[in-house]
Amino acid sequence: MGSAHMKPDGTLELRMSARGPGAIAGEALFILKPDHPRYAGVLDHLGPIEPGGYARVMPFPPGVF
Repeated sequence: MGSAHMKPDGTLELRMSARGPGAIAGEALFILKPDHPRYAGVLDHLGPIEPGGYARVMPFPPGVF
């Protein structure tokens, strides 16, 4: 789960975090340009987002990201 920001050129920045049992924790930043093979699937998962806008990122179904 995390947040997504669409830059003015359409690039998506996804800031993700995950927690597991005990003290397991992870954070990641993913940057996807509009020509990335998974861009359309990620954008569909995020729902409506305009350039300059933000969206909440829910867990991805297997194979989308």
